[in-house]
Amino acid sequence: MTEQTDNRPSVLVVGGGYGGIKVAKQLDDVAEVTLVDPTEAFVHNVAAWRALVEPEWLDQIFFRYDHLLKQGRFVQDRAVAVEGRQVTLGSGARLEPDYLVLATGSAYPFPAKVAEPDVESARARLRAAHAELLDAERVLLIGAGPSGLELAGEIKAFFPEKQVTIVDAGADILPGPYDQELREELRRQLDKLGVQLVLGSRLRGLPSAEPATRAAVSVTTEAGEELTADIWYRCFGVAPVSEYLGGALAEARNEQGYLRVDAQLRVVGQDRVFAIGDLSDADLNQAGRAGAQADLVAANLRQLITGEGDRADYQPMPPLIIVPLGPEGGAGLLPGMVEGVAGPEIAADIKGRNMLVGMYATLFDAVPDEVG
Repeated sequence: MTEQTDNRPSVLVVGGGYGGIKVAKQLDDVAEVTLVDPTEAFVHNVAAWRALVEPEWLDQIFFRYDHLLKQGRFVQDRAVAVEGRQVTLGSGARLEPDYLVLATGSAYPFPAKVAEPDVESARARLRAAHAELLDAERVLLIGAGPSGLELAGEIKAFFPEKQVTIVDAGADILPGPYDQELREELRRQLDKLGVQLVLGSRLRGLPSAEPATRAAVSVTTEAGEELTADIWYRCFGVAPVSEYLGGALAEARNEQGYLRVDAQLRVVGQDRVFAIGDLSDADLNQAGRAGAQADLVAANLRQLITGEGDRADYQPMPPLIIVPLGPEGGAGLLPGMVEGVAGPEIAADIKGRNMLVGMYATLFDAVPDEVG
């Protein structure tokens, strides 16, 4: 590890999601690293649906940021204004690092993402959501993307007696650049689990009840089909968190709010400001892709700091995905590793049984049940 000196360049990472934590960790030995996030702990959102159906997982998905860095520092605060490399925090503090990495990710409806500032509040909210689900016999999921499919699989795996319906305006499940064979395999497993699919017609409106809360739920499709349930979940609505950006950075956003970046993930028009993960327009919104972008930015910054090696360009990933349907089900595409569709055995081995928890325990130098 490089010995700490007074003249090490400063790197500020705004956002402690899947990309931000990796950049901060990988540069901790060569730069004065500061990680800023409004919450006290990283939430392993990949396992959030599992924690909803099985609360024992609440002891495994939170990792406090003050366990991440050995030399750098964590600041629990929110960036309220960023122009160039000048960052203003909610506390009023102002920072201007040598290098700025923007990794504020995206917002997504609860309980797939939890935004409470402290661990105990987040756990309490998820426990309450679990209790609401327990009392419901009929569950409506709006959205047939990966999140909706995964939640359906989790509910049926742990509560097979519950009636689960997925509704989506699309003609098929899993929109995106994926092989049709994958959709067919997932549909086969969903049918075996007893999940009802209502596809190809928009809803006339969302339920009046709050999502993730037990209530009388009724919606009607434009085709005239009425669907009723005891609880519903919003499984759509990803939105980049970019409203704090000002000046040239605000102008660098595209129409959807994502920051436009170059091949080395620098924000267009900026030499020392980078954007990664769900905030940038570099690739699809997935935790694995955010991690790959973090690896590249960290390596390029290390080269800039040490002068050793060469910088590289980011190469968008091919269509790669694992959609678990409970601990033992699911399917995916793993080009270069598995030919064709990866079935339930592979999905369970890679993701379904452990939900990748061990990877983040290692990153935080902790085991999950000792964190918090």
